[in-house]
Parts: sequence; C-alpha cells; structure tokens
Amino acid sequence: MAAPASPDSAATRRIVIENCAIATVDAHDTEYASGHVVVAGNLIESVGAGRAPEGLANVVRRIDGTGHLVTPGLVNTHHHFYQWMTRGMATDHNLFNWLVALYPTWARIDAAMLAAATQGSLGMMVKGGVTTASDHHYVFPRGADDLVGAELAAAREIGARITLARGSMDRSVKDGGLPPDFAVETTEGALKATEEAIDTHHDASFGSMVHIAVAPCSPFSISTELLRRGAELARRKGVRLHTHGSETVEEEKFCHELFGMGPTDYFESTGWLGEDVWMAHCVHMNDSDIAAFARTRTGVAHCPSSNARLAAGIARVPDMLAAGVPVGLGVDGTASNECGELHTELRTALLINRLGAHKEAALDARKALRLGTYGGAQVLGRTAEIGSLEAGKLADLVLWKLDGLAHSTIADPVTALVFGAAAPVTLSLVDGAPVVEDGRLANVDEETVARTARAESQRLVRIAAEG
Repeated sequence: MAAPASPDSAATRRIVIENCAIATVDAHDTEYASGHVVVAGNLIESVGAGRAPEGLANVVRRIDGTGHLVTPGLVNTHHHFYQWMTRGMATDHNLFNWLVALYPTWARIDAAMLAAATQGSLGMMVKGGVTTASDHHYVFPRGADDLVGAELAAAREIGARITLARGSMDRSVKDGGLPPDFAVETTEGALKATEEAIDTHHDASFGSMVHIAVAPCSPFSISTELLRRGAELARRKGVRLHTHGSETVEEEKFCHELFGMGPTDYFESTGWLGEDVWMAHCVHMNDSDIAAFARTRTGVAHCPSSNARLAAGIARVPDMLAAGVPVGLGVDGTASNECGELHTELRTALLINRLGAHKEAALDARKALRLGTYGGAQVLGRTAEIGSLEAGKLADLVLWKLDGLAHSTIADPVTALVFGAAAPVTLSLVDGAPVVEDGRLANVDEETVARTARAESQRLVRIAAEG
C-alpha cells in the first residue's frame, strides 16, 4: 500500500469540493450548510465552512458541490457476496427453511461464480455510497479453487475497501447441523485455510484495502471446537472475529437444546465476546445479553431489511446504543435482501426501529447516518481511518445529489438523505480516487458485470439442478 500523502508536499495532488452541505459525523456531529472538503492524495486535508483556502498547490480537480451533501463513505458491516447468484429464491421462508432450501445450490459455487457475485454485490453497494464493505464468505465446496483470492481480485477491480470475514462450517446434517454434508469443511481444514488467508492477504497498515477476519458461520453450522479455536487463532494473529448471533427464536431454542444455554452465554463461554468481535443480526437479545455486549464492547451488524425479509424480528438497536454497544449497518446477503444497497438501510433502520418499544424516539436521521458511517467503522475497528470527515483521515467520502425532484421540498439535507428517496451519488472517493462518477461505477463496466453475473447465476442453478 502506498504511504499516506503528506499535505505539506507541493507535489501532492489535491481535489477540492466546495459549495456543498457537509455532515462530518465527527464526535460533535459538526455540519456545514455550505462548506468545503480538500483531499490531498489519499487523505482529507481540511473540512470547513465556506470556500476552500486560497493558494492550494497542485489542485487537479475542483468540484462545485451546489445542491449536494457530502458525508463519509458508508460502511457495510455484514454481507454474503456469493448470494448475488441466488436472488429472488425462497422468498417466503423463515431463516432455517430458507437455508435448507438454498444450501444445496450455494454448495456448488466456484471461483468464477464468486468473482461475478462479488462484482455484482459490491458494485451495487458502491453505486449507493459504500466505500468499505465486509463480506462473510463461509461456503467452501470440496475441491473448489482459491475462492478467497478470486473474491479479493474481483473486489480490487471495483476499488472499495474490504474486510473479508473468512467463514467456515464443520457441522453438517449428519452432525445435527443445517448444511448438507458436502458443503462443510473439516475443523482442521477450516482453521488451516483461515490462517492461510490471514497470512496471505491481511494488511494491518494504515489505509489498508484488505482486512481478513476469522468468521465461523453460526451456532447451527459449526462445532464448539471450531468456535473456540477460531477465537484463539484470531487473537494469535491480531485480527477481528465475526459470526451470526441471536438471529431467530429457532437459534435460541437450538442453543438451549445443544449447549444448555442461550447464544450470548454460549459465545462468551467460547471466547466470543470482546471489543475485537462483531456479530450479525442480534435480534433476540434480552437485557442481560445487551449488558454483556456493552461490558465487553462486542459489536453488532444491524441488518433491518434482511431481518424483515426472513421474519426474524426487530433488533433492540436503541437499547444497544443506550447501553454503549457499538452498532453498524449491514445489507446482508442479497438472497435475503435483494435490493443489495446500504443507503436504503439508513431509512429502513430508522423506520423499523420506530415500530419497536421506543416508537418515534427510537432513531432520528442523524443517528441513522451515524450507524451507516462511524458506527460501521467502529464495528470493523477502523475509526482512526474512516467513518467521519476529519483532517488526517482517509479520503473515503460521498457526494449525494439532493437538488432534484425527489428531494426538492426537504430543506434539511441529512433528513433528505435518510427519510427521502434513495439519493443519486454524483461522486464517491475511496483513498482519494473515484469509484463512482456521475452515478456510474468508475472502474468496471456495469453492463459487463450484469451480463457476467447473469450467466454465472444461470450456470450455478443448472449445476445444482443436475446434482
């Protein structure tokens, strides 16, 4: 990775954005009705009110942001890119039945399919303002090619930052789990492959484009040994830990029947609570569970659309935030959220949480924006680099167009972004480089991505049908 740019260097290339509303999402929620952002190399050099400072050297691009809002890039904390291949299937199932219906198809995936799915999934999110995405990939069919390498190569072409949570499953149907026997790895094989992924791809340096996390799938698809030894591996290697937790009432029942305790107590007994851990969903959490997450600073990836799609329930996000639990937003896989965009989750999170006990006080527009930006960075352990617009942080930002018909009578730009229709992205930068220009992906051809994904999806379904 290139060293961070030095704003003091006259040779540093600068991008200047002016005349825009700005929501910094910093510790004070600083906002500017009309302000500027100066990007120097891959860093934010300055953010403030009014025009940019005069006399800046080597300005290679100057953007008039009139009618736009600038925010930090969105951070997606939970996804399954491979599910782009099976959108629109099993649409009327709960989680367990949905998994049983789709595992036989997912277990036929290969490197070409995963590369196409990565570009479809990640491309859709990036078009909607995501600059950092976490993908939980846990399907490694026997004899498959280098799926981790294929995914990261495909993501590199899009240009977003990635936390690849190298997942695993070792509890199949014959062991009382949900995945078919041919879809799981051995415990030793999963641990060895996960360590290899860390050694090969994880970059812990400032501004890294790739992080690897240790991510056994879920209590009903993994052994206790894999969970415990996975935590030991992650801490030995200094990487984060990720899994699914407390997603459904069926999972709660499963844990009590197999382990004699609920999911949170089970995770704590295996070393899976801590500030280096985040879990997806966390829908069915009681007061004791929330207190345990707050005490240990365990993070949560809130996936409201997926939770609704699979009828899992409403996560207690306001209570988690009040207790001090780190919470970010997640799209989740596009087989349970066919929309596949994170910026629509800002609105969905706000609306769904208002159906809960806290009603209209559950979330507001700025809390929703914080979940999708700083909250996500917090969950992924990257608040020193991303999640807010501040001098010295990485130049990952989004320019949202809010002067069209869809937002024409909403005066407050943050309210327009969160409550209004999905806002078009005029420009999105990652590491100071465009990944979206005028609403189009900057680094890949969208039509080619769509055409390739469609063909690979059809091939996957055909192979699965043939058995």
